[in-house]
Amino acid sequence: MNMTSAGEKKYSFLANAVLLLVCVLSGASCERRAVVEEDIRRDATVRVIEEVMPSVVNIATAKKVDYEDINGGLFPQYFQTPQDRFSIGSGVIIDEDGYILTSLHVVNRVSRIQVKLWNGHLYECDHFVATTNSDVALLKIHLNPGEKLKAIKFAQDDDVLPGETVLALGDPLGLGGTVTKGILSSKVRRLPIENGPLDYPDWLQTDAAINEGNSGGPLMNLRGELIGLNVAFITNSPGIGFAIPVKQVQAAMSQFFTPEVMNATWFGARVKADNGPLRVYFVQTDGPAEKAGLRLGDEILQVNGQTPGGVIQFNRTLCGPATNQNLRATLLVQRKGGRRTVNVQMVSFENLFREKLGLKLLKLTPEKAVELKVPANSGLYIEQVEADSPAGRAQLQEGFLLAGMDNQPVNDLLSAASILSAKKKGDHVALTLVVKQSPGANSTEFRQGTVDVLTR
Repeated sequence: MNMTSAGEKKYSFLANAVLLLVCVLSGASCERRAVVEEDIRRDATVRVIEEVMPSVVNIATAKKVDYEDINGGLFPQYFQTPQDRFSIGSGVIIDEDGYILTSLHVVNRVSRIQVKLWNGHLYECDHFVATTNSDVALLKIHLNPGEKLKAIKFAQDDDVLPGETVLALGDPLGLGGTVTKGILSSKVRRLPIENGPLDYPDWLQTDAAINEGNSGGPLMNLRGELIGLNVAFITNSPGIGFAIPVKQVQAAMSQFFTPEVMNATWFGARVKADNGPLRVYFVQTDGPAEKAGLRLGDEILQVNGQTPGGVIQFNRTLCGPATNQNLRATLLVQRKGGRRTVNVQMVSFENLFREKLGLKLLKLTPEKAVELKVPANSGLYIEQVEADSPAGRAQLQEGFLLAGMDNQPVNDLLSAASILSAKKKGDHVALTLVVKQSPGANSTEFRQGTVDVLTR
């Protein structure tokens, strides 16, 4: 009986062991079957497109106008350009609050700019800025309260590999988001000089098709980072397209995102826009920043107690509510291993014109231009003149147009402030004026002249 009991126990133990082994093997098998095999189609290219496409926009216009090609006639000669179409190019969102980059030659031909997002939503452009030394332009669209957009990520400067896979994205001709794939053919291409050979060391070259209307769209790597802005392709030469490298794009952003450009405020310094530390790369002599003690090479750690995430956020914080109407800002900077606090007193353009010349200048609105019967970009409207001021002593009057300074046109407040801010007390400045005269009841004449005044 004891032997039978022992045998039964031994059999039971072996049976349980076998059952356990079967369950383990069966469970592992079930687990393996439960694992969903990854879709082989969803490779790096597909993932990048899904991630980036909401940041790509279509640039549309209601009218095409004549413009001066900053590349010396290159585009009409070498590259296809759209003709009299409503949809003329592409762009890429760089900030959730509605800032968009595109190519200057896309928007420099139009009188009205509209932006269409990937979801079909259409926006009017209410701000347009461009540099004089690159084919990059910045647009700002007006968003609804609380609305945010998806911004693109930037690659590091010069972090490109000849031969790596790249994707050219755009929204050409309003057809919707499109993608072409290729490799980076070269990272050293430059515009031709006069009748020289097509050489291009400052542009990226790719064999990914840059289709008509793709200009201004992003050229991406497989990390989903912007490495350039699509700019052009050679007519009748498939496989030769070009993009402005991210280094040049960010250099343009350093010029766009300043208090002078964004807020009509004289700051007198610029910070570098890249993925590295936020460093000061330009300080204007005798400007507010230099007077406050800001120096070339300073690393910006904080602005008004906040850590800026980049050049856009730096400008937003510098001129935000914490700065208040007195335009005072506190910067914490790193310099030569130590930290310093810099208190900057900025100056509005309105006060700059008043302090230097004794003028109140206004941008010439389309309505005012129609009233005066002059082109909309004829100059700045003089609204007020202080009696005992450089302008007053030169007999400037309300209603005059300020068309130029030192033989340079001043079509907006920024161009006038850029010239005037460089003047010291007692410096000469030549003011080109346009004066409206009415010699007869049914006729209007304009006379142009130049007066020389000393700034105060």
